Amino acid sequence: MFDKRLMKLCPESKKYIIGNIVFQWLELILNAVMIWIVADNIQDFYYKEKDVSDLIFPVFIILCTVILRFITTRCVTRMSYLASKTVKKKLRQLIYEKLLRLGVNYREKVSTSELVQESVEGVDQLESYFGQYVPQFFYAFIAPLTLFFLFGFGGSWFAAAILLICVPLIPGTIMMVQKFAKKLLAKYWGQYTELGSTFLENLQGMTTLKTYQADEFKNQEMNKESENFRFVTMKVLTMQLNSIIIMDFFTYSGAAIGIIIATNSFVNGSVSLAACIFMILLSAEFFLPMRRLGSYFHVAMNGMAASDKIFKFLNSEDDLDKTLDINEIKDIRIENLSFEYEEDREVIHGIDIVIPRNSFVGIVGESGCGKSTVASLLIGKNTYNKGHIFINGKELKEINEKALLKEITYVSHNSFFFKGSVRDNLLLGKKAATDEELWTALKSANLDEFFRNEKGLETELLENAANISGGQKQRLALARALLHDSDMYIFDEATSNIDVDSEEIILNHILEMKSKKTVLFISHRLMNTVNADNIYVMDKGKIVDRGKHSDLLEKCKIYHKLWNTQQELENYGKEVM
Repeated sequence: MFDKRLMKLCPESKKYIIGNIVFQWLELILNAVMIWIVADNIQDFYYKEKDVSDLIFPVFIILCTVILRFITTRCVTRMSYLASKTVKKKLRQLIYEKLLRLGVNYREKVSTSELVQESVEGVDQLESYFGQYVPQFFYAFIAPLTLFFLFGFGGSWFAAAILLICVPLIPGTIMMVQKFAKKLLAKYWGQYTELGSTFLENLQGMTTLKTYQADEFKNQEMNKESENFRFVTMKVLTMQLNSIIIMDFFTYSGAAIGIIIATNSFVNGSVSLAACIFMILLSAEFFLPMRRLGSYFHVAMNGMAASDKIFKFLNSEDDLDKTLDINEIKDIRIENLSFEYEEDREVIHGIDIVIPRNSFVGIVGESGCGKSTVASLLIGKNTYNKGHIFINGKELKEINEKALLKEITYVSHNSFFFKGSVRDNLLLGKKAATDEELWTALKSANLDEFFRNEKGLETELLENAANISGGQKQRLALARALLHDSDMYIFDEATSNIDVDSEEIILNHILEMKSKKTVLFISHRLMNTVNADNIYVMDKGKIVDRGKHSDLLEKCKIYHKLWNTQQELENYGKEVM
């Protein structure tokens, strides 16, 4: 019934849980005091030992107990909030720290949508676990014992014993459904995260779905997954409803037994009228704490099912061996490197690449030949298991990610931009950059004139810069990359959506960089790498040749064919004119 991992996770929550229990117990005592005063005065009125004028003091006491009960109820709520607040903050902090440790290859451990659901709704589910279930678990045992003694001293020990014996029937019901509930709720959360993943994917790809008129097909898929989720949800609700019916039966049957015993004891003359009324009014309190525990149990099991997924992510293997630092990029050597995204689907086959310091190296080839995969391995986005990548003679797997990404800047064709100003997005490249440096970077990317005609550096960008063109986004990504000022730059199809004039300006700037920076330029367009110091030609995941542009034209048939094909396509319009 307890998840020890959660309790160990936030030991500071224990004081709030204890506080919750104490205030609930005080509320019970105050309720018993109020009921005893009522019962005693009813007895006095029944035997005509008091009149209305004698009610002033009892009413005053009852009002005081009501006020005190209000205060204790507020304190219980406060303790619940503080207990759950602590664990929610702690768990989200651990998830965030885990993400930082995993770095850019976190997707190998968990999908983005699942991670979002775990860190938001999954953590929220634990609010009820810490704030309600755990304190109620202890209070549900303390309350019947307290009432046992109150009934014994204030009424009948026999009635107290019978009611106490009946109380365990409710936790017995809880234990009966626990194993079944755990499996069912684990299935529920699995279906829930799968549905969320599909929804997020379809939302991100909405433009593509509309373009290819595939939205109806995806809608049908979503409906199917939604129906599966609805089916699992109804099974969960059915299980909860059935267990609640059983618990209600034991609760109110037990209370009825208590009322019958109390009434019978009064008829037999073994207890006073006041004691009889006291036991009748408090009989249900023997069982209600356990009944509430049963209600919280289902919510708690949902939280524990979510926590299983959270702990699975938190306990996934860390890259603890990545402890080496680098302060510069002297050279990079890739030796006999192979990589597979899935088992038995190798996409890179034993390649060797050398990238000297302050050189301009190109990797070219048709789409799908493995060029971008090489880049993702170099920045640690994917993890390789066959072959080696050495940076300054150190294995890439052992290099700290923070140090690696400080010295290597990766610019792709789909760089991400955050909602905010142009300034905010550029400052990601260099936090302390001056306005002059920002404008210099924009000028290098041939983008300064465009933003001067807008609102300058304060020009607002929508989510992922949806309010500027694809080419402008790529140029803005280049400007941000230039501000990062790292030792090495990897350009992965970074000029694919840029007009010819802008592309020429940017390529000239990249050529100027090689005197003091190392540049790896990945492109399917061979014209972009004609001035490279060394060009690696890839085909079907292999390096088929290497050399300068002029040499490759003579000795490499694949390169020669690609060059001629691209030249024909680029000159086609000119010939027609």
